[in-house]
Parts: sequence; C-alpha cells; structure tokens
Amino acid sequence: MKFSNVILRTVAVFIAVSIAQMLAGAFVSLLLRPTIAIPALPQHMMQWMILSNAVTVVALSILAARSEWRNWKLGIAVAAIPLAVTLIDGIEGVYFLPHSPIDWSRIFIQTAIAAALSVPAWMLLFGRRPPIPQDHYHPIATKSWNERAWKFVVCDFAYLVLYFTAGSIIWPYIKDFYAMQTLPSMSMILVLELLVRGPALILLCLMMTRMLGLSRLQGALAVGVIFTVLSGIAPLLIPNPYFPDVVRWAHFCEVTSSNFVFGALVAWLWGPPARTAVLVAAAA
Repeated sequence: MKFSNVILRTVAVFIAVSIAQMLAGAFVSLLLRPTIAIPALPQHMMQWMILSNAVTVVALSILAARSEWRNWKLGIAVAAIPLAVTLIDGIEGVYFLPHSPIDWSRIFIQTAIAAALSVPAWMLLFGRRPPIPQDHYHPIATKSWNERAWKFVVCDFAYLVLYFTAGSIIWPYIKDFYAMQTLPSMSMILVLELLVRGPALILLCLMMTRMLGLSRLQGALAVGVIFTVLSGIAPLLIPNPYFPDVVRWAHFCEVTSSNFVFGALVAWLWGPPARTAVLVAAAA
C-alpha cells in the first residue's frame, strides 16, 4: 500500500474513531447515571483527547497496514488492542486506587462501546485490500511447546523486574500521593503483575509482533514503540482530575521507558533468527 494511501485511510479512521467515542460517551451518559461525583475536567481537555486519539490511531494504522489479516479479523483485532489496554490498566487501578473517585466500570463500558463501533471502520478501510506478499514471520507457530513455555516465563518475570525497577526510580516523586491511598499487599502486587498484567501484556505484544511480521531487530524496535504509544503515551498524555501533574508525568516516564524495553524484549525473544527471516523472505 502506498504511503499516501495509508495516510488517507488513517485520517478517515481517526474521524470514525472520534465519532465512535463521542457516540459511546453520549450513550453511556444517557443510560448510566454516574455513581460518584465527576470532578471538574482540566482546561483544554478536548484538545488533549484529540491528540491522544491521533497518536493511538497512527500506531494502530501501522499495525493494520502491515498485517496480513483481512476483513473482520483485522477490524476486531485492531479495535480490541486499546480496549485491552484500558481493561488491564483498570484492573490495576481498582487495587491501587480503591478510594479514588474514578468510575472504572463506566470507563470500560464506554471504551468497549467505542471499540465495537470502530470495528467496521478498521475493517472497511484497512481490511479490504489485496493480499500482500507472505513474508510475515509467525512468532509462535515455528516454536515447540517447551520453547514457548520458557520464553513466556522469561518475559513474565522480565515484566515484573522492569515494573519494580521503574517504579522504584519514580517513587520519591509519587510517595506523598500514594501515602493517601490504601495500597495492596506485596503478595497481591506479585499476583497482579505475574499472573494478570504480565501475561496479558505479553499476549498483546505477541499479537503486535504477529501483525507486523518483521525480522527480529525491526520487530523489536517497532513493537517497543507501538506498545509504548498505546499503553503509555496515549493514556497518560491527557491531564486528568485524579492524578496531580507531577504524579502523572512521573508515571508517564515510568511506563513509557519500561514498556518500551518490555515490548522490544518480547518481540526480540519471539522474533525469527536471521537465517529464518532470510528464508521466509526468499520464499515469498
């Protein structure tokens, strides 16, 4: 697909996704009464949301343009990624911010509706294209069950190490804020990160690796950047009434740095050796 064509399709999807989010917000506001008081929104909230939507759609468009998937499979896969990120972040938020006025269920319902409404746009604009050369590398199909198991475990523990390392670096900037919260126990944190967030984020990175189908180094860099945009930059770019700016920017630095390393590690570890990549490209 020509670059200019990708740009036009990306702009069209951005408009469709923005409309889907507005419709979802209106639908939820009409049918679901807020269970808690909603704080006043920061200034220029709309502009920040537009920027966040733009970077999200650009990142997803790269996945859609590179993927060999087509039709509804592509539309559902692309729309599901930001929904999964919201759900994964929400699960942690419930445990780390139990006294926060954030209405997590309302956020997830609205995000799910917007994702469902955006599926046809992704399918029509990126899912109905001529087949592309079969030069994609499948990160799972060529590996034995033993290899899949140890790589999954390594990635899971790598996420835990990165999580605590990045968190300890920013702790001096956020400790006063979290001193007013009831944090979960260390055992609960380990369960959350090792058994819930870690595996879920590994699957997301593997899905991106599969969609991109790039060589090991290219795939590692691409997945690292795209995963960081979708899971760190886009969500934390928007000012919100729940996090003071110093806390939000500290988490921004924490998540973007650790998630880039994590996404790149998963893609590199599951990517093709140089010889395999050459053979796949030669066979296309």
